[in-house]
Amino acid sequence: MLPFDKLEQLSRRYTELDDLLCQPEVLSDRNQLSKLNKERTELEPLVMVFVRYRTVDKKLRDDEAALADPDLRELAELEIPELQAERSEIEKELRLLLLPSDPNDKRNVILEIRGGEGGEEASLFAMDLFRMYARYAEMKNWTTQVMSLSESATGGYKECIALVSGKDVYSHLRFEGGVHRVQRVPATETQGRIHTSTATVAVLPEADDVDVHVDEKDLEISIAASGGPGGQGVNTTNSAVQILHKPTGIIVKCQDERSQLKNKAKALKVLKSRLYDIERAKQEAALSAERKGMVGTGERSQKVRTYNYPQNRVSDHRIRLTLNKLDRIISGDLDELVTALRTHRQAALLHEEGSGNMAASPVPAMFGGNDEDST
Repeated sequence: MLPFDKLEQLSRRYTELDDLLCQPEVLSDRNQLSKLNKERTELEPLVMVFVRYRTVDKKLRDDEAALADPDLRELAELEIPELQAERSEIEKELRLLLLPSDPNDKRNVILEIRGGEGGEEASLFAMDLFRMYARYAEMKNWTTQVMSLSESATGGYKECIALVSGKDVYSHLRFEGGVHRVQRVPATETQGRIHTSTATVAVLPEADDVDVHVDEKDLEISIAASGGPGGQGVNTTNSAVQILHKPTGIIVKCQDERSQLKNKAKALKVLKSRLYDIERAKQEAALSAERKGMVGTGERSQKVRTYNYPQNRVSDHRIRLTLNKLDRIISGDLDELVTALRTHRQAALLHEEGSGNMAASPVPAMFGGNDEDST
C-alpha cells in the first residue's frame, strides 16, 4: 500500500509553497525565495505523479461502478485492465520517488582515473576512460575541468583528476568507481596478441566549503617547477603546487595551470573532496566499505567492468549486464549502463524498504561483488 497520508501531506505542502512564492515578503527576500523554490522543485516530480495516480484511480473506480450499468458494462470491461496496469506503473514510480535520496546525488564529482596493471597499455586505457567520461559529460551538458594530469611516455595518462560539474552528476556517475579491465591488442603489439590491462576509477562527491574545514597549520605546501613530457614551456615556471595534509598524510599535486594560486585552489578542492569522502565514510559504515573497495589495488581480479575490444563487448560484473556495443560506449554513450546500475540500486532499496531494512546501507550488496568473466 502507498502511504497516502504522506502523499496528501506533501501535496498540500506543494500548494502551500505555490502560495508562499507569490507573497511580496518572500519575493523580496532572496534567501527565502531560493530556499522555497528549491523545496518546490524537489517536490514537483512526486506531486505531479501523484496527480496522475489520483486521475487514473478515479477513472478506474468510476469504471468499476459502471459494471453495474448494462449500457456501460462492455466499455468498462475494456477499460479496466488498461487502467489497472497504468495505475500499477504509477504506483511503482511513486514508490521510487518516495525513497530517501542520497544527499550527495546533486553534487558535482571529482573523477580520479589512474593506470593500473599493464604498463603503458594501462595508461593508454586510462586516457580512453577519461575521454569516454568527458564525452558523456558533454552529452549531458556538464562541464569537465582537468585538475591534475600526469602523462606517460606514450601519451597515455598515469593519473588524471578532473572536476565534472552539472545537474545531478554524482547520481549518474556514483557507480563508475572501481577497477575497469580492458582486453585488446595494444598498438605496440607486433604479433597481434590480446593483452589484459586495468585502470582504476574513483568517484568522489565534490565537497563544499561548509562541508570540510581545512586548517592552514595542517597543510605543508611546496612549490616546484611543473613537469611533464614535451618540454614546451612546462618546466619554465615554478607553478606546480603540492599539498600534504599532515593529519591524514594525503598528498595532492596540481600543475595544470601556470599560476601558483590557481594550482593551489585546484589542489585544495581535490583535498577537500578526499577529506569529505573520508568523513562520509566514517559516518556511514556501509559506505565506508564501498569506498574502501572502490579502487582496491588495481588487480584484474577486482574488476567491476570489462571492455573486450575483439568482441565489441562491455560487461558490468556487478549486475551481470553485457552489451555488445563497446564502440558506442567508449565514445561516451553510457546512458544504458548508467540507467541499469541506477535501476538495480533502486530495486534493492525497494526490497530493503519492503523487508524493513532501510536503516541498512543505501548501497546494495550487488554492487560489492564481481561476476567473474574470463573471456
